[in-house]
Amino acid sequence: MTPILELENISKQFPGVKALDDVHFEVNAGEVHALLGENGAGKSTLIKVISGVYRPDTGTMKLDGKPVVFNNPREAQQQGIATIYQELSLYPELTVAENIFMGHAPRRKVGPMEVLDWKTAYANAQEILASLHIYSLDVRRKVGSLSVGNRQRVEIAKALSLNARILIMDEPTAALTEADVEQLFSIVRLLRERGVGIIYISHRLHEVFELTDRVTVLRDGQYVGTRPVDKSLTENELVSMMVGRTIDNLFPKMDAEIGQPVLEIRNLYRRPMTRGVSFQIRAGEILGLAGLVGSGRSEVAQVIFGINPAESGDILIDGKPVTIKNPEQAMNHGIAYVPEDRGTQGLVRQMRIRENVSMSVLRAIRAGLFISRREERDLAASTIRQLNIRAYSMEQVVNKLSGGNQQKVVVGKWLASKPRILIMDEPTRGIDVGAKAEIHRLMSELAREGLAVLMISSELPEILGMSDRILVMRGGKVVAEFSRQEATQERIATAMMSETVNKEEAAAPVAVPRA
Repeated sequence: MTPILELENISKQFPGVKALDDVHFEVNAGEVHALLGENGAGKSTLIKVISGVYRPDTGTMKLDGKPVVFNNPREAQQQGIATIYQELSLYPELTVAENIFMGHAPRRKVGPMEVLDWKTAYANAQEILASLHIYSLDVRRKVGSLSVGNRQRVEIAKALSLNARILIMDEPTAALTEADVEQLFSIVRLLRERGVGIIYISHRLHEVFELTDRVTVLRDGQYVGTRPVDKSLTENELVSMMVGRTIDNLFPKMDAEIGQPVLEIRNLYRRPMTRGVSFQIRAGEILGLAGLVGSGRSEVAQVIFGINPAESGDILIDGKPVTIKNPEQAMNHGIAYVPEDRGTQGLVRQMRIRENVSMSVLRAIRAGLFISRREERDLAASTIRQLNIRAYSMEQVVNKLSGGNQQKVVVGKWLASKPRILIMDEPTRGIDVGAKAEIHRLMSELAREGLAVLMISSELPEILGMSDRILVMRGGKVVAEFSRQEATQERIATAMMSETVNKEEAAAPVAVPRA
C-alpha cells in the first residue's frame, strides 16, 4: 500500500542547530501514527515541514507517491493537510461557524456582486459538527465563550471544512478534562474509519498505546525507528528509544526528614473556588494536591501566593499569622510559585535565560541603581549547571528552548529567591519523560534539603510516585487526605469524582473577612 504521505531523507538546519538530520516518516490513509521524542527532538520542525511552514534543506516529500513542495501553509492546506497546534489558532470574538469557514466561506450572487453566504455557512458548519457526532455546539456562539475541549472540536471541524486528508494533532490532550479526552479519542477513531491519516504527537505514552497504530521516534533531530503499537512493544522500550537510555525510576522519591509545619492555612476562602480550605505542609515534605480540572487546586495556590488574595481565613508561616495580599509579600515570606502555564505566567519568552533566571532577585543583585551583570551571569551559570538546562549559552532566548528546558528555567528563577515553600502547579505538563525524571529528582532533592513542596498535578502516577501525603480537592474544598502508604489510584480517583458539593453548600455565606 502506498502511504498517503511519505518523507525521505529530510534535513533542516537553523543557525547553530541541525533540527532534522536525514529523517524518515510516513502515514497511511486510515492510520493514527504517533510521533514521539523528547522536547527538542525535532517533532515540531518536522510537522512544520509537512504543513508548509518550513521548506526542508534536503530530502523529498511525497503525497500519494508523487513529490510535492510547499512554499507556505496555504499550499499544504490546498493539498488536504491540516494542523491543530497545542495553542489553538481561533478568533475568540467570531462565532463557531465564522471560525470554521474563515478564509473560505461560501458565497452567493446578489445581482452582479458576490457576497458571503452566512446562512449556508451556518448550515454547513452544523453539518460538519454532526458528522463528528457533535450536536450540542451552537454554531452562532462566540468561540471565546467555549471550553478548551469545544474550541478544539471547532479546530477539527475547521480542518474537515478544508477537506483534510491528513490531520496533524500536536499535544491535543494537554489542557483537556478526562471527559474531553474521551470525546477527542472518539472523534479520532471516527476520522480513522473515514480514511483520514492522523499524525498524533503526545508525551503521554498511555495515549499512544490506547489510540495509535504505529509510532515513530525522533531523537536529537534524527530518525530512531518506527514500530507497530502492539503487544510486543513496551513502554520501557519506547522510553529507551526516546532518550537513548533506560529510565529506571521516573519517580525518584528520596527519603527526607520531615520537620515541623512551615506553612499552614486555616479555613481559607476566596470565592468561588476556594471555600474553607485548611491544611499544612512540613519542612522536607512533598504534599500532593489532586483533583479534577475545576476542583480549585490552582486557585488555592494563587490565594496562598497572593495573586488572588484571600477573602477570609488565616495563613501561618512557622506558626505565626501573616498577611499575603500580593506576590511580593508571599516572596518576602519565602514562598515561590511555579505556575501551571509557564508560557504566559512563568516566563518572558522573548528574553534570555540570564534575564529570566534573575527576574525574582533583581533587588538582591543590583549594584546601586543598576543590575550587577556579573552577579546575574554567575547566577545564570549556576542555575544552568544545577538544573542541567540544555542551551548553547545563557544568552539563548527562552522561546527557543524545548518545553522541558523552559520549565527548568522557571524552576531556576524561583530557586534563586531561596524559598522555604515551593508551590509547583503541573510541574511536568507538556514535557518529555527524560525531563520529567529530572524535575522529579530535583523536587526530591529540594525536599531533602528541607523545603516544603506543594505539588499540584492532574497525573495520578505523579501524585502517587512523588508525594509524602496527598490531599484531594473537589468543588473548592479538601475532601480527602491519604498518607503515602494508604494512597492508591482507585482511592484518589474515587475521592476526585464523587458527587460534588450541593447547591445549598455552594451558596453558604462566606466568613467575615479579617479587619
